[in-house]
Amino acid sequence: MAALPTSRPGELELLSKNKMFGGENLRLCHQSTTLGCPMTFSIYLPPSTPSSKIPVLYWLSGLTCTDENFIIKSGAQRAAAAHCIALVAPDTSPRGLNIEGESDSYDFGVGAGFYLNATNEKWKNWRMYDYVVKELPKVLSNYFARLDTSQASIFGHSMGGHGALTIYLKNTDKYKSVSAFAPIVNPINCPWGQKAFSNYLGPTKSDWEEYDATCLIKKNNKVSTPILIDQGEDDKFLAEQLLPCNFEEACKAVGVPLNLRMQPGYDHSYFFIATFIDDHIAHHAKFLKST
Repeated sequence: MAALPTSRPGELELLSKNKMFGGENLRLCHQSTTLGCPMTFSIYLPPSTPSSKIPVLYWLSGLTCTDENFIIKSGAQRAAAAHCIALVAPDTSPRGLNIEGESDSYDFGVGAGFYLNATNEKWKNWRMYDYVVKELPKVLSNYFARLDTSQASIFGHSMGGHGALTIYLKNTDKYKSVSAFAPIVNPINCPWGQKAFSNYLGPTKSDWEEYDATCLIKKNNKVSTPILIDQGEDDKFLAEQLLPCNFEEACKAVGVPLNLRMQPGYDHSYFFIATFIDDHIAHHAKFLKST
């Protein structure tokens, strides 16, 4: 992949633009003050009137992905255009920092930010939680007057489903709704999560629980908006890594409404995501208001 163009703080550089369903896909680069490196993100702006204020739906991608996977593969733009919702897809980690070991494995480091704020000094730039929750909305507000970032929801896939659920549960005042495809819902009890958390956060298990949806839902029993999760029954990661039943049991214990849909024959791929993406856009449209 070609090196990312550098940009000064506060500036956005347009990398590409494509018309789709009457709106526009934009790919942009900016210098992230949170992560200390250039970051790209993709955004779909639906067709709208000049005076419209458009709600925002953030998508968080999974391991090895960039900002482009969802925008290119999901087909979400058709439904987003119909509901007049903007889609925003950030990258999955900092890039180009050349930290020793950052690219040694697919499930840690580059492409594997896990949407947390690392406390291990070596990985201090891995602050994807703050980037998604704090910095990116400000960038959007500064550059896109048509976007209403106060009307925001969040969803994601796999590692990104984990990110969407944990970010939502820690910020129910900022996001109207949440959904996920095949999320890692109990990372403290699966190999992906244990590897990431031990390296990013250190050995203290109570620190890990702050980024575990199953642990967080037990503390946050005031969630009244239904959570939508789709999970393929033929997903090869289901039993060892994803553990949806753990989250389901935790939701039942505290009375949080969860719609967990087990989908026969579907795997972990974007074929699965594309099949049910319209349902997820419609789910969020019920809670987002465009004006």
